Amino acid sequence: MGMTVVSAIEDARIERLLLRDYPGAYHWLSEQVAAEPDAKNLSFLAFMARLDRILLLPASQSGNHWINKAHELFERTIQAHGLEDYSAFRAISSILANDLGQMRVRMDPQHYAAPTLYRDDNSYLWEHPESDDNSDEALLLTQTSARPQQAQSSREQESPEQPQRPQAEDFEIARFHYPEWDHRSEHMKPDWCTVIEKYPAWQGLSEVNHSRLPSSTRLENLALPSARQLDRRNRLRRQWEGEDVDLNAAIEVQVDMRLNLRPDPRLFMRAGKGPRPTSMLVLLDISESVNDISSHGQCLLDLEKQAAQILAQSNTRNTGRLAIHAFSSNTRAEINYYRLLDFGQPHTTTTTAMIQALRGRFSTRLGAALRHSSGLLRSEPEGQRTLLVVTDGAPSDVDVHDKKYLIEDARHAVQEAKRAGIRVCCLAVDAQADTYVRHIFGWRDYGIADDTRQLLPRLTNMSARLAAGR
Repeated sequence: MGMTVVSAIEDARIERLLLRDYPGAYHWLSEQVAAEPDAKNLSFLAFMARLDRILLLPASQSGNHWINKAHELFERTIQAHGLEDYSAFRAISSILANDLGQMRVRMDPQHYAAPTLYRDDNSYLWEHPESDDNSDEALLLTQTSARPQQAQSSREQESPEQPQRPQAEDFEIARFHYPEWDHRSEHMKPDWCTVIEKYPAWQGLSEVNHSRLPSSTRLENLALPSARQLDRRNRLRRQWEGEDVDLNAAIEVQVDMRLNLRPDPRLFMRAGKGPRPTSMLVLLDISESVNDISSHGQCLLDLEKQAAQILAQSNTRNTGRLAIHAFSSNTRAEINYYRLLDFGQPHTTTTTAMIQALRGRFSTRLGAALRHSSGLLRSEPEGQRTLLVVTDGAPSDVDVHDKKYLIEDARHAVQEAKRAGIRVCCLAVDAQADTYVRHIFGWRDYGIADDTRQLLPRLTNMSARLAAGR
């Protein structure tokens, strides 16, 4: 998306240079520019068509704030820097591409074609991954993601001759600052951790192959139950006892008595059980250790992706609200938080592609991720709000050397969430998890899978139990 916006701005800049020297070309260009899309069309292609028109035809009007902002920035840059300063136009392209991301505009890169037909694909602007040139243009959005300076996963060690596919950069959404509990001084360090919300670089990935899922956890066989609670809006009438009188039944008793008939003694109403509003957030640990292949030939990362896909698919047949997020950390200054599926968002091929794009990297600073997840759950409707963490080890990070420090911080974050009415549970894929998981989450709200093969059945069972309010 960023490359496309930069290309559109660059095309508009070059056309302005052309028209400055050859004004007669304006008539031809104005006839060939993309047509004005329908006002209700808010697709990425429609935004690009409007952008092409307003930059070439400044007199054309648009009621869209993003298009008007692009026009204003473009004209202001011409006045301040002239048409020859490429870097100035490159800067406003980054601003506009970021705004599209904030607006949640989606792009299908495999089927995208520029709306103005006489323009090319601008491939000359971009360096290919095999180039050694590290210029700013080459690094924009096509820069390969550096592997963490930790041990490579065993999958990479087993196949060193296989060429690695260059990874695009994740898209940053926003940054948040959270405190952290210091158990030694027993006080909160304010604004100590930075949580960076992101979307994984998912473009170009295909949908997961459902045939690879184990038969016991096929998507079509799973439907999470809904919790039920006493609901005064759901009244049960004609009851033997209750806290109120059923007026319709009482009237019928009076009628029967006047007709010398035996009346029905069930005169009362009481509250029945109705569906309870439920919101569950599943938080996946995607630290570097999830890449390790177990003795059974599977890595935890692949199983986490399958589990996330199962839960997302099952939510389409469930009345509860589900969110699936993931996290990893690289010191307190970079807790990466991926929003794969949000509350109320339908499960689509885009969601599947983002789940498949997850990479296991860095460490597990759990406390900051818990505080951020709990904040998202607090905005959910009143009812049962649950946070389910899937991890494979104790909290840790490269800038912390006290083993108890992050465990105590995570425990403090869990207690904060419970005081806010959020139930926090954990499924640990670690045979040694007893040493820390009960201390963090409490004696009742955790489960342990001894090996990766148990993850899918344990997770689906635990999710169903939590969704049912048990």
